[in-house]
Amino acid sequence: MIRFTAKLGIYFMLLDNTENGFILKSNFELKKAYFLFKIISNRALTNIGKNALELSLKLKLPILFIVKGTVFEQFCSGETLDESFKTVQKLYEKNVKSYLHYSVEGLENEESYDLSLKEVLNSIDFVAKRNILDFTVFKPTAIASSKILQKVSEKKELDEDEKELFDKAVERFNEICSLAHKRDVKILVDAEESWIQDAIDQIVLKMMLKYNKEKAIVYNTSQMYRHDRLKYLKSLKEIAKKEEIFVGIKLVRGAYIEKENKRALKNNYKSPICGSKDLTDINFNSGAEFILSNLTLFSFFSGTHNEKSIYKIIDIMKSKKINNNDSKIWFGQLYGMSDNISFNLAKNGFNVIKYLPFGPIKKVVPYLIRRAEENTSVKGQTSRELELIKTELKRRKTT
Repeated sequence: MIRFTAKLGIYFMLLDNTENGFILKSNFELKKAYFLFKIISNRALTNIGKNALELSLKLKLPILFIVKGTVFEQFCSGETLDESFKTVQKLYEKNVKSYLHYSVEGLENEESYDLSLKEVLNSIDFVAKRNILDFTVFKPTAIASSKILQKVSEKKELDEDEKELFDKAVERFNEICSLAHKRDVKILVDAEESWIQDAIDQIVLKMMLKYNKEKAIVYNTSQMYRHDRLKYLKSLKEIAKKEEIFVGIKLVRGAYIEKENKRALKNNYKSPICGSKDLTDINFNSGAEFILSNLTLFSFFSGTHNEKSIYKIIDIMKSKKINNNDSKIWFGQLYGMSDNISFNLAKNGFNVIKYLPFGPIKKVVPYLIRRAEENTSVKGQTSRELELIKTELKRRKTT
């Protein structure tokens, strides 16, 4: 794909170089990735695989070695921080940085929250000791009850026990952000479903007011498939000006579109999701332009695999004379996906970072299932991966 920006007179072929895009993958690894994306592109096969995996785990069948050799190796960097650091170093050799995430999901109890807290704190210390890492990340529902977050978001009164649990959750947020500030490590807070996100936004803003006085340490995530998120970004700008803080924002399109629409339909309220894919794209691009127009207050993490949006951001940067390697702008992609974006942007001097999930194989299965489901539901994502892999394998045969 060749893209021409008439306004700037620049040809873009940045993301089409498969030789550079797959520079770290052997032929065998490319063929294995092709096989996986071929399965993921088929909704029926994905559902069969998901159900078979869940059943096998319940029956305690010895299948984890199959998981490890396929989807785990494709989408996860290892079972431990130390194991994952080998992947970090390989990526860094190509000017692609990493951020590590302990990707254990679906456990709703205080013991699990404390364990996740410990893992996040360990990851902050781990990052602080290695100058090739800048960010780490955590999922709010890994350290806080989704039921209580929902009640707070709905402005319902908490009973005494719930207040105590909510206070504990806020303290976990504070412990994470405090250590991140102390260690000078940027911390990304993942987004969740809309019915619990308001409470998360409130807590994260509280952390920003406390720890983003000198620069953006705490980053919230804004899912731009929600039609109210541009308004949210504008409100943050006003707060930042008034309170004299810096705002860190990661923009994504969103991960729960089917769940959001089904819940809205079931409970008879207007879905928070934009009415079409085109409107979501417009909303994402508008959010990116708004942030890039206010870089004195914002730091921007673009978490997208959408090539048109990436070209749009590059256009805006060039029109505003923002350097490719401006320290306030990062382009992030998931490990195991869109390597053509990551490695080609990095080669052209942009700040690029890969999201590296890690954790015990059995415990990250919920994450792997969610990743497969999201890929199945994103039109064009897996077909693009398959097209690029085929192009590169063909190129290698002729060279």
